[in-house]
Order: sequence, then structure tokens, then C-alpha cells
Amino acid sequence: MMNENIIDDCYKLAKLMRIKALEMAQTTGKAGTHLGGSFSSMDIIATLYGGIMNYHKDEPDWDGRDRFITSKRHCYLASYSVLEIIGMINNEQLMSFHTDGGLLAGYPWNTDVGLDYSGGSLGMGLSVGIGMALAARRRGMNYKVYVLLGDGECNEGSNWEGFMSAAKYSLDNLIVIIDNNHMQFDGREEDIMPMGSLKEKLEAFGFASIGVNGHSIEELYEAFNMQHPGKPLAIVAETIKGYGLPSIENRPESHHARLNEQDSEYMIRRIEEGIYDRV
Repeated sequence: MMNENIIDDCYKLAKLMRIKALEMAQTTGKAGTHLGGSFSSMDIIATLYGGIMNYHKDEPDWDGRDRFITSKRHCYLASYSVLEIIGMINNEQLMSFHTDGGLLAGYPWNTDVGLDYSGGSLGMGLSVGIGMALAARRRGMNYKVYVLLGDGECNEGSNWEGFMSAAKYSLDNLIVIIDNNHMQFDGREEDIMPMGSLKEKLEAFGFASIGVNGHSIEELYEAFNMQHPGKPLAIVAETIKGYGLPSIENRPESHHARLNEQDSEYMIRRIEEGIYDRV
């Protein structure tokens, strides 16, 4: 049954994350930052931290916490901003982003700030998550492991080996979310490597699978609460790259771009108007 108070809290969290992400992006100046994949995954990450995952903000390495792996590493504006809002890092640390000697690098590595995965080449996060899920089972622990993949990242064969392994070991404590914005660094999915139906492919690989609107917290919340005994769960979230930033929304060049003043003002105005209150 859907909890309306939790849904409201998640939407509020997502709005704050967007504002923090805009502030972070502004600090990079002409260098730009990874806007597209951050703004497509904002609502997914807000739902996880605001209504789904079990964690202690004052004890980031608590052994019983749910694990969250951002295998698509280019969504750090979202993943860093939520850590500041929930209190795992402070605003000064957040705004050290992309600065010489700062705590937060443009490619996440510092697990001391509440990250469960320090990064690496795309296609590696799922295998790490599978290891964590297996460890939970063997240790008799109840935590869940959430792995966020990009659809472009699914071009990597290592992910498909991981999908087979997760199903073989019946890892029903593993939840994979695919940010399906249909784009990657160098173009559109259908031009670079058409993936077809990820939902059907993952079902064929032995997953329970569901497709949702990745900007609807209601749909995401229901999907995360779906029962899937004996099978890992795959949530294929249909999203828009650069969601809410008019000059780069739904365009491949949003992968790494400079935030312009007009886009920032537009999103702040839309937030104030309540456009992100509910989808």
C-alpha cells in the first residue's frame, strides 16, 4: 500500500536535490559537468534515500545498512547532493566539488562520504553489487543491494555476465535499476547499439522485471516494493536525459555540458511553481 507521506517526502527531497545540483554545477564554470545523467536519475535516487533504503546517516558504514551502488558514475550531482541533504556530508564539503584538494571529485572515489562504491570503468558496479548480495546471504544478514545502471552502460558485456550470475544464485536481495534515457556519451542508443526491450531481456535472463516512468516517484516506490521471491528484481526506468534543463534536455550533448544561467533560472522557477511536486 502506498504511503502518501513518504511519497511527499521523496518529492521534496528530489526538489532539494535539483537545487543543490544546480549550485554544484555552477561552481564548475566553463569546465562544465555531467548534467544529463544526473538529472535523469534524480527521482530514482531521491526515492531510494527518501523512502526505500535502510541506513543511518550518522553511521555511514553501519553493517546492517542497505547498499547503493551507482555503477553509472556520471550521476554524481544527484548522488552527492542527496548525501548533503540527509546529513552525511556538510555544505562546505559539497561545494568543494571539482576544486583542487576538494573532498568530492568529478569521478567519485571517496567512500568515507557515505558512498558504497568508489567507481571504476563502466560495467563493473553490478558485479560488485552481486558480491555484496552474496555476502549478505552467507552472513545471514537482511540488507538489500541496489545497483543503478545506465542504459548505455548495458552495452558492456560484463553486465550480462552479471545478470546471469544474479539469476543463477537467486539473489532476491538484489535490485537493479536501469536509467533508460536512451542516450549515451556519443549519441542515441538506437544509433550506437540498439538494446531492444531491456525488460524482456532481463526476464529472459531470470529476473523479475518491471517498467516504470523514472520521474514518477509513485511508480518507482511501488516498483521498489514489488515482491520477487527467489529472483533478483530489475526496474527499467524510462527517463529523459537532462530532465528539466531546456537547452540540453533529451540531447546527447547533455552528457557533459556547461550549465547556462537561463537553464538554472528556468529550473528554479519551475520548482517554485510546483512543477516537480508531483508527476
